Amino acid sequence: MKQALIVGGGSIGERHLRCFLDTSRVTASICDVNESLVASLKEKYKLGDCFTDFDKALDSKPDMVVICTPAHLHIPMAQACADRGIPVLIEKPLSTNFDGIDKLITTVKEKNLPVAVAYVTRANPILQDFRKTIQSERFGKPVQLVFTSGQHFPFYRPAYKEIYYNNRATGGGAIQDALTHGLNYCEWLIGPITKLVADADHKVLEGVEVEDTVHVIARHNNVMASYTLNQYQAPNDMVLTVACTEGTLRYEPTEFRWSWQVDPAGHWTHVEFPPMERDDGFVAQAEAFVDLCEGKAEPLCSLEDGYQTLKANLAILNALDSTNWQKLS
Repeated sequence: MKQALIVGGGSIGERHLRCFLDTSRVTASICDVNESLVASLKEKYKLGDCFTDFDKALDSKPDMVVICTPAHLHIPMAQACADRGIPVLIEKPLSTNFDGIDKLITTVKEKNLPVAVAYVTRANPILQDFRKTIQSERFGKPVQLVFTSGQHFPFYRPAYKEIYYNNRATGGGAIQDALTHGLNYCEWLIGPITKLVADADHKVLEGVEVEDTVHVIARHNNVMASYTLNQYQAPNDMVLTVACTEGTLRYEPTEFRWSWQVDPAGHWTHVEFPPMERDDGFVAQAEAFVDLCEGKAEPLCSLEDGYQTLKANLAILNALDSTNWQKLS
C-alpha cells in the first residue's frame, strides 16, 4: 500500500486526507506548521508519523504528495517534490504567478513524474459524459458557451475572512478561488481561452476586499463565451449551456444531469445521474491520481492544463486593470 503525504491541514487538506484514505489504496500522513492541528488530525484519522516541517516530511520518502497550502506556495513545494522524484497532486490554482513553472515542467518531463493539478470537477461523471458528447460532434460543433454560477460562500466556508481567500496574493478572491474551476473545465470541453476581457468587483461579502462578483467575455478560438459568477446568492447553482451548430447542450451538476434539445418546438431531453455527495468527486480524483502514479491512467488535469488555466486567471486580473482585451499566448 502506498504512502500519501498531505501538505496543509486546512479544510481542503483534511478533505483530501479523508478521501485518499477512503480509496483504501493508501496510508496517509499530514504535514502542517500548526502543531495542534496536526495532533488533532493524527488522532481523528488514526495516522502514523505526521510532521510540522516540510523537509522532514519529504525525508520520510512518501510515495506521493498532495499540496494543499495557499496557492503562492504551490510551485516551490511541488519543485521540492519533483527534485526528489516524488509524484505530486497540486491543488488549484496552480499558482498566483508564473514564477518557477517552466522549471517545474522541465523537471517533471526529465524525470517522467506523475503530476496533476486538482481541478476536481474533471472527476465528475456527469461532466465527463457531457464532454464525451460534445467531442463526438453528435450535435455539431460548439459555437457559443454561457457559464453562470453562484453560491453563498460564507455558508460553505464560514472562515473565509481568516484564510487565504482574503488576499489575491495567496490565491483569494472569486476569480482565483471559484471561477477558476469553470475556466478549467470549459477549456477541457472546448479548448483553451485565446483572449478575454473582464469586469469584477467586491459587492457583498463582509470582512474582505477581494472581488466577489465576476463577469468575463472570452473567446476559445472560434467559440464565443461568457462567464458570470457571484459568491453571495442564496442558491448554490451552476448552469453551463453550450450551443452547437446542430443542437444545444446544458450541464446542471446541482440537478445531477446534463440535457440536450434540437427542436425549437420541442423539449429538453435529460440524461440523469445518481445523486452525489461532495466527497464523491474527491474520492474519484484520489483514485485517478493513484492510478496515475501506478502507470494506469493519464492525469485528470495535467500540469500543462493547469498552467493554461493560470494564464486565464491572470489575464482576467490584468484585464481588470487595463480594461481591454487580453490575448493569451
